[in-house]
Amino acid sequence: MACANERGLDAANFDPATPACRDFFQYANGGWLKGNPIPPEYGGWSLDDELRERNEKMLRGVLDAAATKPEPAGSNTQKIGDFYATALDEAGAEKAGRTPIEPELARIAALKTPADVAAFVRESHARGDLALFDLFVDSDMKNPGTAIAYAVQGGLGLPDRDYYLRDDAKSKDLLGFYRAYVAQLLVLAGSADANRQADAVVALETRLAKASLDPVALRDPDKLYDKTTLKAADAKTPHFSWSGFFNALGRTDVDTFSLAPVAFFREMDAAIADVPVETWRAYFVFHLVDHAAPMLSKAFVDANFGFRGKHLYGSQEIKLRWKRALDATNAALGEAVGEVYVARAFPPAAKAGAVQLVENLKKALRVRIDKLDWMSPATKKAAYAKLDGLVAKIGYPDSWRDYSGLKVSRGNYYANVAAATAFEGRRQIDKIGKPVDRAEWGMSPQTVNAYFNPLQNEIVFPAAQLLPPYFDEKMDDAVNYGAIGAVIGHELLHGFDDQGSRFDAKGALADWWSDDDRKQFEERTAKLVKQFDAFAPIDDLHINGELTLGENIADFGGLQVAWDAWQIARAGKPAEKIDGLTPEQRFFLAFAQSWRGAQRDAALRVQVQSNEHAPAKWRVLGPLANLPAFAAAFSCKAGDAMVRPAADRVDIW
Repeated sequence: MACANERGLDAANFDPATPACRDFFQYANGGWLKGNPIPPEYGGWSLDDELRERNEKMLRGVLDAAATKPEPAGSNTQKIGDFYATALDEAGAEKAGRTPIEPELARIAALKTPADVAAFVRESHARGDLALFDLFVDSDMKNPGTAIAYAVQGGLGLPDRDYYLRDDAKSKDLLGFYRAYVAQLLVLAGSADANRQADAVVALETRLAKASLDPVALRDPDKLYDKTTLKAADAKTPHFSWSGFFNALGRTDVDTFSLAPVAFFREMDAAIADVPVETWRAYFVFHLVDHAAPMLSKAFVDANFGFRGKHLYGSQEIKLRWKRALDATNAALGEAVGEVYVARAFPPAAKAGAVQLVENLKKALRVRIDKLDWMSPATKKAAYAKLDGLVAKIGYPDSWRDYSGLKVSRGNYYANVAAATAFEGRRQIDKIGKPVDRAEWGMSPQTVNAYFNPLQNEIVFPAAQLLPPYFDEKMDDAVNYGAIGAVIGHELLHGFDDQGSRFDAKGALADWWSDDDRKQFEERTAKLVKQFDAFAPIDDLHINGELTLGENIADFGGLQVAWDAWQIARAGKPAEKIDGLTPEQRFFLAFAQSWRGAQRDAALRVQVQSNEHAPAKWRVLGPLANLPAFAAAFSCKAGDAMVRPAADRVDIW
C-alpha cells in the first residue's frame, strides 16, 4: 500500500459522518481506515507502516544492486549484498534444513551437570546470545560519564511475565498455543519426547516469570540499578559465577556491574542447581531453534510464523521473503544501509527544518515551565538546566559505524546472523568501563521512530521520522507542528515524565525535586492514570494507566508544547483557511492523522496487556479531551465525548 497523499492532510482520510466532538480519531481517520484494510501479513497497519513500505521499496533497489555486484571484498557494499542475497536464498535454506544449527545442538546435548548449564550460559553471552537473562551496556545511572554492564531479568519466550500468570480464558488458551509451539520446535530439532519436554520448559519459564518484575515495576529505574562487586554478586548466586561470566566475556578487568532485580537472579541460580539438566537441554534447544527458525528451512519458518505471527499478533500471511531479508539486513548492518538511505532520501532542508522545530519547541517548553503554578523556583531552575542541556540528534550520526570486524559471506544465512550477533555483542562488551560515546545512535536512520535517552539527556530523530507526511518544509506550519511538532514535543516531555524526571541534566539518577513539587506532580499524573485505566479498547480489557503513564504524559505534554511553539511560529501571519479548515483545525487533524492505524484483535491484546504505549486511537482521544483549545477549534460543548469536565481535566506540564 502507498500513502494516498504524502504531503499534509488528505480529505479522503476523513469520516464526515462521525461528529468530531464524539470521536475525533474516527472523524480524522475513518476514510483512511475504510480504504486501508490491514494487509494479511501484518497484525496492524498504520502511517508508520506506510512509511516503512515506502522505505522498503527504495532500499530493495539498493540491496538488489549490492547483491548483484557485491564488491570490493570487505566493503560495506559486499557485506550488505552478501547478507541480503543469502537471506533471500530460500532454496539454499531448504536444502540445508537444520544443518546450520547442528553444532549448537550438539553443544547443548553434551550438557551433563549444573556446572555445564552455567558454563553454557556464559559461553552463549560471549557469543552475543542473551541466554537465560538479558545483558546490556549503558551509562552508569549514578555516574553517567562511564559505561557499565547491566544484568537484568530475561529468559522468557513470551512478551512478559504476566503471560504465564494470567488466569483468564484467552490467556490460558495462548499459553496452550505457546506450549504446543515449544513442542513443535523440539520435534523439528530431533526430540523424541517433545510433549513432556515442552511441559517442563513452560514450567521452568513460569518459575522464572514468578520471580520477575511485572511491566509496571520495570518502569522504576531504582529497580533496575543495583551496582555490586563481582564478589558480592557471586555470593548471591553461588551456582553461577559472575567472575567466571566476565572472564568468559574476555573482560577480566571488570570489578563492578549492576545486578537487578536480585530476586530473579536468586531464583535463576536455584533453578540451575535443582532443575534436571534434561530440562535445561530442552529449554536451550527451544530458545536456539526459536531464534534460528526464520533463517532455516520452510518447516521452521512456518512453525515460527504460526505462533509468533498468527497466534500472538493475528497476522494471516507471512511477509514476502524479500521483506524479511531486508529486515534482517537492517538489523545486522543498520548504519551501513542507513548511509545509503540518507544519501537518497533525506534532503538537507528536512534536517535544517527539523533542527529549527526542535529549538522552537524547547523555547515553548521553557515558557510552560516558567508559568507552572505548582512548581517551586528551585525545582524550576533544575528543570531549566535539564532542558538547556538536552541534546537533539537529527537525521543521522556524524560518523558512521565501522563494520570492518564483521565477516559476511554467501551460503549460510544462520551463520551470517550469528556473526552479526557476535559482532554487536563484542562491540557492547568492549564499552564496559569506558567513557560513554555520546555521539552514538541507538537507531538507524531508516527507522520510523524516535527516542529519548534519559542517561544522556538526548532526543534522537532518525531521518525516516522526519519525512512527509510527518514533516514537509512545503506544508503550512499548522500541519508540521501538529504532526512532527507533537512527536518532537513527545520526546522532549519524556525528559519530564514519571521516569525521565528522575534523571538530572547530566543524565544521573538523582532527585532534583522538592518533596512538595514531587507530591504535586504525582497527584496530577494520578488523574491521567485514572483516565487511561477507564479506556477498554477490546472486550473488557482495559489500558493499564500506570504502565502507559510515561507515554501518556509525553503525548499530552508534547501536544501542548507543540501548540505553544506553533503560536510563536505563526505570530504575525494571516490565519487563513485552507480547504475550508482553520489553522487550528488543521493542527489537530494533522496530530490525529499522524496516529492513523488499526490492529487485529490479537495484536491489540498484546498491545494493551504488555506495551507501555496505549493503542493509537486512545493516544488521540485521551490528550485531546483535556484540551480547551481543541474543543474551541471544533466548537465542542460540555457533555460531548471529546470534552472532559473541567474538574476532571489533567494539567501537568
